[in-house]
Formats: sequence, C-alpha cells, structure tokens
Amino acid sequence: MSVSTDVSSTPINLYCNETPGDALCSNNDDDISEINSMSSTDFPADIDESYIDNILLSELHQMPATELITQFLEISEDGSAHQDVLNWMLKVHASYRFRPETAYLSVNYFHCFMLSPRPLQPVKGWPLQLLAVACLSLAAKMEETRVPALLDIQLLEPRFLFKPSTVQRMELLVMSCLKWRLHIITPFSFLHYFIAKLPHLSPRSKDFILTHSSDLIISTCRVIKILAYTPSTIAAAAVLWVTNQTIDGPKLECFHNRMDKEMVRGCYNLIRQNMPQFCRGKVLDATMPGNLPCKEMLWEGFPDMPPDKC
Repeated sequence: MSVSTDVSSTPINLYCNETPGDALCSNNDDDISEINSMSSTDFPADIDESYIDNILLSELHQMPATELITQFLEISEDGSAHQDVLNWMLKVHASYRFRPETAYLSVNYFHCFMLSPRPLQPVKGWPLQLLAVACLSLAAKMEETRVPALLDIQLLEPRFLFKPSTVQRMELLVMSCLKWRLHIITPFSFLHYFIAKLPHLSPRSKDFILTHSSDLIISTCRVIKILAYTPSTIAAAAVLWVTNQTIDGPKLECFHNRMDKEMVRGCYNLIRQNMPQFCRGKVLDATMPGNLPCKEMLWEGFPDMPPDKC
C-alpha cells in the first residue's frame, strides 16, 4: 500500500538515491540476530576532560521541557501504536546492523517531533509510520557510511509503504522541527569515558560493558519517561546496571563530579521497572550476540568488577 501526503509540491533530493543495490542486507532471520557493536579498540588512550565538561553543559540545552513530556504522556495513554512503531524502528535497525547511535538518534528525532508544538496531539495510523520511516532514514544518513534506499528501509512488513518523495518531504518537516540540529549529544558520547574511568578492566571486560550498555541504552529508547533524563545520566545508569553496581556504591563517583546522584538513581530505577518489558519485547535478545537470555545478560552482574574505589 502506498500513501502520499500533500506536504509540498517541490521535488527534493535528500541524499538517498533509490537503487536496490544500496540496501545493506536482505531481510533474513539471521540478519536480525546481530547488531553492529563497538569494540574496546575504540577506547581512546587519553580522553579530553574539557570536552566532557563542555558536553555535560551542552546536553542541558537539548532537553525537552518537563511540561511537554507530561503533556505527551497524558495524550499517549493508549501507547500501543507508539510502542509498535518504536519496536518496528529498532527491529529495522537490528536487521541492517546499524550503529547503536543510529537507533538512539532515530528515536530521539521521533520524540522531538512528537513533543514539538506542531504535532502535540494524538498521532495514529499512517502519519505515525511515515514519521518513523523519516526519522530512521535521517539517523542513518547521520551515522552510517552506507544508507539503504528509502523503499528498502521499509522492511519487516510495515502497515504502510511510502513513496520516496513522500518520505523526503517528511524528512524536511522533521529537520525543520529540529531547527536543522541533527547532531546531538547522546549517551554514547559518554559511554567510553565512563567505562574508562572504571579501574582494573581488561579489554574483554570493557567489551562486555560497552556492548551490553549499548544494548540497554537502545532498549530504554522505548520508554517515554526516559526523555526526562540527560544523555550522561542514561549512560551512567546503564553502565551501573550492566556492572551490577548500586547507585550508593563507589563506582558512580568515578564517572564525573557533576553527575547528579538522584537523577542517576531515578534513571536506574526506571531501567529496573521496565526490564521485564525489555525482555518481553525481545529487542535486547535480538541484538545481543549469541542470543543469551536477557535476564542473564543484565542481572547476573559482572564478575570481574573490583569492589574498591577508583
């Protein structure tokens, strides 16, 4: 089924050439079982502390207003359509083995548009699906070296199939809503830094924490209330969860002296509350190497973590 909307009559070219060969992989079951993960070889030898200081300040300016989040929660009481489209986005992300940043960006664009004054009302049906396709496409263009064609990105039997020109016009609306600021600070901006601050970690240990913290961050995207937390808070809570540390333990002090313990506590508790949902949704299981059980990967703790302070 093809749906078009009269958003604009001007033809637009937003980078994506529609050739079937641009697709990264076919829609096979094997393709959905892996995600493109980062490696400990990506850890910088010396992290610029001033850079971290700057982005800790900058991330505050990209946070949505609290009243907008509250209003969005009120109009999204029946969140099944919202959750369905987010699950679809994350499954397409896993199918193409996109970078973790791509998943976070796509959902962030989606929520920023939904929180903007223009659409702050119940959105259902094909407009919601069109928004999801546009946000996923924009995120891929920001993060990936190879981007699927706009028809090819609409995998896994979506309810609606949109013409490339329709998606491109929606992309323009999203970019306009974002004021063309598509490069944003994400939890992944802090992940290497926080993990590097933990003491006595082998390369294997860093790989473990990085991979599964990334998976956890991606799954938290499905929770609307996560919008109330800064990217650094989400990153810190994810690392603490994966390493089986408590908020009141010594490890939070290792990350940065500007971390708000109560904010991290709130985010950590939100992860705890939604862990059954993450496991039921199978998004984590689908992206974890080896398809190990969700509960095992996130609840068993990390045996190599020393108890001493940093």
